[in-house]
Amino acid sequence: MQAIGLCRFSYPAIGGFQVEHETIEERISYLYADDRLEERFQLLETVALPCLREQTDQNFELIVVIGDTLPKRHGDRLHDLTADMPQVRIVVEPPRPQRELMKKLLNGARTDPSKPCLQFRYDDDDAVSVDFIERFRNTLNDCRGLVTTNRTVAVDFNRGYVAELGADGIAATETVRSLYVASLGMYVKGGCKLTIMNFAHEKIGRFMPVVSISDVPMWVRSHNGFNDSRQKKVKPVPVVPLTEEQKADFAARFAIREDHVKRVFSGG
Repeated sequence: MQAIGLCRFSYPAIGGFQVEHETIEERISYLYADDRLEERFQLLETVALPCLREQTDQNFELIVVIGDTLPKRHGDRLHDLTADMPQVRIVVEPPRPQRELMKKLLNGARTDPSKPCLQFRYDDDDAVSVDFIERFRNTLNDCRGLVTTNRTVAVDFNRGYVAELGADGIAATETVRSLYVASLGMYVKGGCKLTIMNFAHEKIGRFMPVVSISDVPMWVRSHNGFNDSRQKKVKPVPVVPLTEEQKADFAARFAIREDHVKRVFSGG
């Protein structure tokens, strides 16, 4: 089955953010602020992209949506970071209503809408395990009864890490959280026009069966200075520096390497 991922990279959508702005100009100014974009690029380079490069199943596509007013130097930097990734397709759009545009892009990416496909959302500051695509496919193969009788089925790998990353390295804590964006995928039956963007990720279980798998950590969610969902008052998540064993596990499971993180965040 075709596997399609969707990532918004600082795209100034109309709607779709928890941080609110009075005008689209204010939103663009916020999203394109130099300190914010620098952190997004650091996380993209050290967290979000390495695990995709090392997927055990390379048969997927990632649509990366950017705004048509993103400064050229940032657009060039994004192209340079993804130049060695044939799965990545960068799409440039003016500000549009978020969900309608994302649904249109996902359906437009289907090579044959009469055939089923797999879909997942992808945040530019999170990581998935290097076997995410492979396990996503295999899980659905194991659930043929659900697939046969439902238009859509969600697969939720709900064990992972919350992490903070910077020039000092990586601190993290393991957790189990259901229906995060990271490592949440959806099967869509052939002929069905629903997409993963039709649903708020935390409410997807209200609309379809969800297969939850908790055996091993499958995602890393970074807590950083500009998490959209953490700009309001939220409970902090305590994290501790990785042990040597955990550092090796982060490298093997998520392709996140502490020496790379330190170098990028220190400007090296």
